[in-house]
Amino acid sequence: MTDLTHTIVEARNLNLILDSLHIGIIAHTHERIITFFNKEAEKITGYHKKEVIGRDCHDIFQGPFCGGKCSFCDGTPDFFTSKIEYPVTTATKNGSTIQLEMTVSPIITADHVFKGVVASFRDMTELFSLSLKAEKLSNFAGIIGRHKIMQDIFKQIQEVALYNYPVNISGETGTGKERVANVIHDISSYGNGAFVPVNCGAIPEGIVESELFGHVKGAFSGAIKDRKGRFELAHKGTLFLDEVAELPLKIQVKLLRFLQEGSFERVGGEKRIFVDVRIISATNKDLKNEVKTGKFREDLYYRLNVIPIHVPPLRDRRSDIPLLISEFLKEAAQDSPHAAPQIADETIDILIDYNWPGNVRELKNIIQFAVVRSRGKKILPSHLPAEIVKNDFLSSDFADRTSLQNIVPSKGRLNSESVRAAIKKTGGNKSKAARVLGVGRATLYRFFANNEEIRKFADKF
Repeated sequence: MTDLTHTIVEARNLNLILDSLHIGIIAHTHERIITFFNKEAEKITGYHKKEVIGRDCHDIFQGPFCGGKCSFCDGTPDFFTSKIEYPVTTATKNGSTIQLEMTVSPIITADHVFKGVVASFRDMTELFSLSLKAEKLSNFAGIIGRHKIMQDIFKQIQEVALYNYPVNISGETGTGKERVANVIHDISSYGNGAFVPVNCGAIPEGIVESELFGHVKGAFSGAIKDRKGRFELAHKGTLFLDEVAELPLKIQVKLLRFLQEGSFERVGGEKRIFVDVRIISATNKDLKNEVKTGKFREDLYYRLNVIPIHVPPLRDRRSDIPLLISEFLKEAAQDSPHAAPQIADETIDILIDYNWPGNVRELKNIIQFAVVRSRGKKILPSHLPAEIVKNDFLSSDFADRTSLQNIVPSKGRLNSESVRAAIKKTGGNKSKAARVLGVGRATLYRFFANNEEIRKFADKF
């Protein structure tokens, strides 16, 4: 057998192996020309191999198939030496939205020449949907939550990622609005561009127009050269307008014009500048009420609020608190040479009962505080800040316990009948139900985590 024949046989065998895999595989050169597309890739995307081989990846898929993390949007990347893994939302040939788990690795020759990339991907759409229906998804791209409210938010994020419609995220301070905006950016087609956050309430009114839209040399005293604003810096990416309700009315007019026309002028300039930017806004105020009081333009409200997403306060999803605590303790372990301490059940009970005016951000700060105070030992109530401990168990609920004494099990052992009765008796108040049952809230929430039927029953109240 000649060397050429041997090579051809090896290539055919390799193709047969790759075609037998239940993982989509696509490879392209450093110029984005597709060189390989296996059968599973055909099945997942709806494109036939003959349609894609020899063509530019971006031309076939009307944009980067690898989503926002594509390294080839602006030509060949200068540096690509290790694989990257990430979720991506994309569309099939017939326009259906799919959720993929993507791994992209460089193709490098023996003499260290970069030749292109190979991407492997799994279709996670069905698993993602089933997880949402079963309320079992507890971590979506870094957002933690198993409560039904959070499952709905995960679904919304997935749905809006493919469309360049303005999104407005509402919620109290510390609920994670910027985290939600970041995830929408990351899994959208704009994810390869910059994510540019702007706190509209932190910029002095006199310079907010220049900060957002830039200025030309000589536009005002101190403008010694042309300067790009945040809109230009976010070109091909996402501009996140946090606390958008704080924008002055004059700037609201200019923002409205941009949303209508896709262009603007720098301060002092006459040239129209066009940028391709996804706009995500956020506020902790009621924008409708701001419109009523004349502080926010009604026409701008409707332009920004095309897709509203409300992030709930932590007190409305207390069952997620143990999950969040676990995540923050893992982060603490990564930031320290020492293992993260365990946390006592009674400490979790206190944290579940607290009202959380600062929401998730406040919880994270308190866990960090407690990790330091505990010095590597189990986190006890005494390691929490004084204002948290003050909010420990409220009243004894003796009357409620008495009314349920025939069905409440002894020794803190829970069963579906007793938990259902306690939830019904307390109108869905989980903290009160725990006291009625004579157990800590952490114990009750663990019972919910392992009993889907009871969890759904409790969420109805």
